[in-house]
Amino acid sequence: MSYCLNERGINHVVLERADIANSWRTERWNSLRLLTPNWQARLPGMVYEGDDPDGFLTVPQVSHFIESYADKISVPLERRTNVLAIKPHGGGYLIETTQGDWQARGVVLASGACNKSNVPLALTESLSDSIQIVHAIDYRSPDQLAEGGVLVVGAAATGTQLALEVQQSGRPVTLAVGEHVRLPRIYRERDIFYWMEAVGLLDEGYKEVDDIKRARNVSSPQLIGSPEHASLGLNELTRSGVKLIGRYVGLRHGVAQFSGSLRNHCALADLKMNRLLKRIDEWISEEGLDSRVAPPHRFDSTQVESSPPLEINFASSDIRTILWATGFQPDYEWLHAPVFDRKGRIRHDGGVVDAPGMYLLGVNFLRRRKSSFIHGAEDDANDLSDHLAAYLRT
Repeated sequence: MSYCLNERGINHVVLERADIANSWRTERWNSLRLLTPNWQARLPGMVYEGDDPDGFLTVPQVSHFIESYADKISVPLERRTNVLAIKPHGGGYLIETTQGDWQARGVVLASGACNKSNVPLALTESLSDSIQIVHAIDYRSPDQLAEGGVLVVGAAATGTQLALEVQQSGRPVTLAVGEHVRLPRIYRERDIFYWMEAVGLLDEGYKEVDDIKRARNVSSPQLIGSPEHASLGLNELTRSGVKLIGRYVGLRHGVAQFSGSLRNHCALADLKMNRLLKRIDEWISEEGLDSRVAPPHRFDSTQVESSPPLEINFASSDIRTILWATGFQPDYEWLHAPVFDRKGRIRHDGGVVDAPGMYLLGVNFLRRRKSSFIHGAEDDANDLSDHLAAYLRT
């Protein structure tokens, strides 16, 4: 956004509560890599220029990429400036910070969608003190977990990656699986993101989908960015020794209760994946590319045992740790403006907030399906900075 505002000659400042790429340094596990290949690591005015375009950036590499970008565009940055409150004031906004106050005609909220752990209190309140509770935002490596079994709750990208890592550390893992998105890492000799970009799926706009609220809540796909370009779905986890169980739905007297819908969730994920692969196959044929790539194929259906358990008694089981991979939620406690709906979400139209001169950036499916990926920021920022420029002119 700073780059786009500079391009339009709009005076602005970027307030950062800590330092550049702070969350990448302090809120990520050690082995994490991006889900998207390096050739998709691009921002306005800068692209990946390394020698491994098909690889996946590590956490330190992502931090360095963002730092380098800030240096390249000479961002007007105020570091270690924590925003305490934003309030409507005199036709604009008053921004109260730990380093003094600012007044501005416009405000862009780019604090992200992953500020706080999303753990239902009802599922943890009556747990025994003997059960260690760790959320993905605090997890760094298996070494910090107690010896014994681990229940990983959540089977999106984070949950599946952590389940594999913890299982390989020698701690037996049970994975609680709800609704999820299954994707292969490689299809017809290309990375799945190559095909998703080629067919135009990542550019699909927020006004083109039937239910944008649901689309914005879809979990991240079951993928891992590994040097081997390996797929990571439930079948791969089962082969590694991970046990699958249904969605975690309740806790009663130390007994965890799970949904019986595991098989249905897996069948639905398989169905949606095959629909995507069919769409890719059709595009390849329409473009006359069949002879240039591997022939189409389908992957084995997700294998689920006939009767997965519906309960786990923590007192008699070997499980000593619950690792929550149930996602995150934004933190807007500092935003004092009438822009929230009854569920506490910011009301906006593709990032144009329901308040004059206020904009939202950097959340899932903001304006396009690719909004939550690094390379999706450019188009969103261009659109919103155009709108902001027009607002300032009036």
